[in-house]
Amino acid sequence: MNQEAQWLLPDGVEEVLPGRARAIEQLRRRTLDLYQRWGYELVFPPLIEFLESLLNGAGRDLERETFKITDQLTGRLMGVRADITPQVARMDAHSLRQSAPTRLCYCSSALRTRPAVAGGTRLPYQIGVELFGHAGADSDLEVISLLLETLELAGLDQTLVLDLGHVGLFRGLLEACDLSEARQYQLEDIYVRKARVELESFVEECELPAKAGDALLALPWLAGDARVLDQARALLGDFPVALEALSELSELVEVLAAKGVNLHLDLGELRGYHYHTGCVFAAYLPGQSEPLAKGGRYDHIGEVFGRARAATGFSADLKMLAAHVQAAENNGILAEGSLRDADFAASVAALREQGERVVLALPGADNDPRVLGCQRKLVQADNGWVIQKI
Repeated sequence: MNQEAQWLLPDGVEEVLPGRARAIEQLRRRTLDLYQRWGYELVFPPLIEFLESLLNGAGRDLERETFKITDQLTGRLMGVRADITPQVARMDAHSLRQSAPTRLCYCSSALRTRPAVAGGTRLPYQIGVELFGHAGADSDLEVISLLLETLELAGLDQTLVLDLGHVGLFRGLLEACDLSEARQYQLEDIYVRKARVELESFVEECELPAKAGDALLALPWLAGDARVLDQARALLGDFPVALEALSELSELVEVLAAKGVNLHLDLGELRGYHYHTGCVFAAYLPGQSEPLAKGGRYDHIGEVFGRARAATGFSADLKMLAAHVQAAENNGILAEGSLRDADFAASVAALREQGERVVLALPGADNDPRVLGCQRKLVQADNGWVIQKI
C-alpha cells in the first residue's frame, strides 16, 4: 500500500481540523441553547437501526441514500441513518406518545451514499427541530421563526433568501385530473425539472380538463414576490383544495413580510412531495443552489407507528452554517511551570475554574505560543504566579 492510500479519504468524507471544529462546536452550543429557550427538548436517535424500522414510513424515500450493513449478532440488515427527521418522528409517535404538542431538537452526524450536490459532503452534521401535534400556520410560523434565528446566530440573517411553497397547490390540481399513479409520477418528475416543453406535451396527451390543464401549465412558473399570490388566486379559483393551500401560504407570507424577511415564492415547488403535506421552505444565500436549511410540514408521519400526528420542522448541516462563522479567538495562557509544584498547580486550576484556557508548557518541547493558541503566559514572579502578555 502506497503512502497516499493510507491517508486518502473517500469522496464526500472530510476531516474537521481544530479551527473549524471549534467554530462548529461553538455554534452547536449556542444553537441548542437557543432551542432550549424555545422549549425544544434534545434527543439522541441511534446511529444505526434495523432496516425495516429505519426505512419505515417517510424513511422509504431515503432508501437509495442509506448505507446497509449486516448485523453480526442477528444476521439482519441494518442501516446507517441518512436523515434524522424520520427517527425523531418515530420517537414522538412510538416512544413519547404525548397528547400535548411535542417539541424536539437534535444535533448529530448522518451518513449518505451520495452527496446532495456534486462535490458536497456525505457526512452532514445535521441539526434541526421538529414540532409534533399541531396543524396550522402558528406552528409553521414558529418553526420558520426558529430557522431564521438559527441563521442569525451564524451571521446570515442579512443576506439570506427564504424560499416558500406549498405542495397542496399541486395536489389540489391533481384531484381534478383523472390520472393513473404512473402518470402522476411522470407529472411530478416534469414539475421537479421544470421541463416546459415536456409539460405541454403531457397536458395535451392526457387530454386534461381545460382549466386544470391551464393551471398545471402555469403553476411551475408562478414564482417571485407576493404578487404571484394574486395571479394564483385567479388561476386556482375552481380548485378548493388548492385555494385552501394558497390561503395557508398567504397567511405565512403576510406575517413574514411584515417582519422584513426577504421572501421568494415558488408555487410549483415539489421538494419532498411524497414526504411533505403542506408548506415547504428553504433558506438560500444569493447565487447558491444548495439551501442552508430546509423544512416544511409533514403531517401523518407517525401513522406507520400507530399514531398519526401533525408535524412541521426543519434541518440544516451545521458544518455548512459554521463555514460562515468566525471562531472565537484562542486567547489562551501558556503556563510555564510543573504540576509537581503545588502553588503552580493551584494557580492553573484556579484559572481553569474561571473559564480560562491554560496550556502547559511541557519540558523539552517546542512550546510555540502561536501554535498552541496562547497570547499570554503564566510565569513565576516575586509575588507568586502571574499572567503576562506575550
